[in-house]
Amino acid sequence: MSQTKSKQEKSMPEMAIEISNLTKKYGDLEAVNNLSLKIRRGEVFGLLGPNGAGKTTTINMLNGLLKPTEGEIFVNGYNIKKDLRRIKNLIGVCPQHEAVYKFLTGRENIELFGVLYDLKKQEIRERTDFLLKSINFVEESKRKAKTYSGGMLRILNMLMALIGNPEIVFLDEPTVGMDPRARRNVWKFISSLKERNKTVILTTHYIEEAEALSDTIAIIDYGELIALGPPQILLERYNAKNLEEVFLEITGRRILEGI
Repeated sequence: MSQTKSKQEKSMPEMAIEISNLTKKYGDLEAVNNLSLKIRRGEVFGLLGPNGAGKTTTINMLNGLLKPTEGEIFVNGYNIKKDLRRIKNLIGVCPQHEAVYKFLTGRENIELFGVLYDLKKQEIRERTDFLLKSINFVEESKRKAKTYSGGMLRILNMLMALIGNPEIVFLDEPTVGMDPRARRNVWKFISSLKERNKTVILTTHYIEEAEALSDTIAIIDYGELIALGPPQILLERYNAKNLEEVFLEITGRRILEGI
């Protein structure tokens, strides 16, 4: 069994995601313009930019919700145009806006998604228990989602995205509406995903969040890639004290001005 797993791991491509000349047009508007990126397996990849920069459009193309106007996307070596069904089994998506059944409890929402993934009852229970304990959400999961704060709904959405044990996780603004303590708790949880060799694509307007969590940062504006690299390299390249200064230098505005 271990030999089989070892062979499978060796055959896995180094890059979890490869994007080549990705473009999305809406009439004359280019939401994403000729974007090329490589995202390594097992890294946290921070995708930054103000509202309207093209972040969510890019993520929606990567997870198959939107078709590119031009360009190629490969996920774990699979071409999204030909192998979308296989890719769907590899990814988990926490969308920007909450998508939960508020008349169900938190646990029931997570378990429902386990059923949709066609998991066995015992597997659903074990995975749900693991996720809830990992982020200290056991007691909260007993309440109906309609009683949740915005931050609690974000946590629930994230856990629902992870019940299928995906290899690649898309987290679109995962800590919006959270107080500082809850946000730090989620940071620890995201770091634990990396320790489990998950690939995480993170979009956020919290610059310190991206700086703390990301192995690689991509900054896009007006649909185009304008900076790419590890946080420390970007700081050195632009002689900056933090990523906020980098963002201000290359875009002429602070990241929160785009909200």
